[in-house]
Amino acid sequence: MTKSSKLRIAFIHPDLGIGGAERLVVDAALGLQSLGHSVDIYTSHHDQHHCFDETRDGTLRVHHVIPPLPRSIQGKFHIMFAHARQLHLTMHLICTSAHQYDVFFVDQLSTCIPFLRMLCGKRVIFYCHFPDKLLANGAYVEGQRGKSVSILKHIYRFPMDWLEEVTTTQADMILANSKFTARVTKSHFSSLRHQLKVVYPGINIEAYISPIDPSDSDILQVSSQRRTLLSLNRFEMKKNAALAIEAFAILRNRDPKTSDVRLVLAGGYDPRLEDNIRTLKSLIELAQFSGLTYNVITPLQSRVAIPSFPKMTPNEPDILFLLNFTTTQRSGLLQAQSTLALLYTPANEHFGIGPVEGMICGLPILACDSGGPTETVVDQPAGQRTGWLYRPQPSVWAQALEEICNLSETDRKALSQRARDRAKKMFGMEAMAKSLEAVLEEAVSMGQVSRTGMWLVMFAVLGLLVVLIFRYGSFSG
Repeated sequence: MTKSSKLRIAFIHPDLGIGGAERLVVDAALGLQSLGHSVDIYTSHHDQHHCFDETRDGTLRVHHVIPPLPRSIQGKFHIMFAHARQLHLTMHLICTSAHQYDVFFVDQLSTCIPFLRMLCGKRVIFYCHFPDKLLANGAYVEGQRGKSVSILKHIYRFPMDWLEEVTTTQADMILANSKFTARVTKSHFSSLRHQLKVVYPGINIEAYISPIDPSDSDILQVSSQRRTLLSLNRFEMKKNAALAIEAFAILRNRDPKTSDVRLVLAGGYDPRLEDNIRTLKSLIELAQFSGLTYNVITPLQSRVAIPSFPKMTPNEPDILFLLNFTTTQRSGLLQAQSTLALLYTPANEHFGIGPVEGMICGLPILACDSGGPTETVVDQPAGQRTGWLYRPQPSVWAQALEEICNLSETDRKALSQRARDRAKKMFGMEAMAKSLEAVLEEAVSMGQVSRTGMWLVMFAVLGLLVVLIFRYGSFSG
């Protein structure tokens, strides 16, 4: 294939909702499409009311293949059914349109890789966000052992972890979202012989810096004259948004000059997920315990019902919980003159697109000193700073917030320009798209796939899932 040839690419992603992995897939598809390639996205779940705009307005071609399998049963066996649902999606693709693509781009779940290579004879790229085996027992902390689990959980996870590793190693090329993820993956997948290539997620810069209409109803719903500290993250326990509330409460008690500052916690919220429900409830209880007023809102067009909580403050609360923000609301909050900084609370985050979103809009970043943010945010020397990296301790973060709130206009402008310059140079969608294009072209140039030995892997994967599902069925029956 010549350099000028345009590729036909199929993306396979399990759940096309609202999150960092989904944002990467959308931006990667948009970037490759802008370079002239033909892109289709295949997914097992795509809720038109809980997704990024580009996946529902016709900008991208999305094929939603509804599986006959549940996401879980009684809140359990998520990963087993995730593998099975992806195989259903893969079989649909193979039986209908796989022949028309030159190469496949797979992320999050690697189950389909040997099937695509064996039955289609095409090359497969796998983009590793982070190994699932390291997340199954809570948040991953490098250098520490995960929390102990029951024997039953260990028995359940063992074949799932084997499945993840053996199918990941079948990919023709493996990409990682950060040096941190690449290093951790290599160290925990003992059979992996690939050299992982780092391709940083990139964002559509224009979507973040385009002018905002202040009279837009979405903007009016979230705008305020109060100075704002902003956090963008899904409502999940592992994202540790409690750190932002605790640090904010300390700041308000310590510095009377910050009485006009509010905290906005905005992110994806799915009422189907118990983790989302518990996380929001615990954050609101923490706000109440800290003596902070709060309100919970959703976009005007949202079909997600606002959960009922006591003593909400509709007008100018100290903390605003924004569930499932729109693209306009995200850009409006990031661009607002009143926004002082973006707080990125997860520790050991695999990459974390949030800091990049903040930097492209010129915001100072406060993030944890571990994982992906150590590659995106510059903390030292002070003359090159784009943000602050600190251990996730509320008192330490409160001190950093006090410094951020009291930055001089000169220092704020200089930091803002450095942040924009770094984000444009290293994390733009164009840079990511060109890196992905080079990888995809290299994969296609490898030629036809050798099927030697793959039948065994394919049938082992299929057989394992069939046995597990039927055995679960016998237990639950």
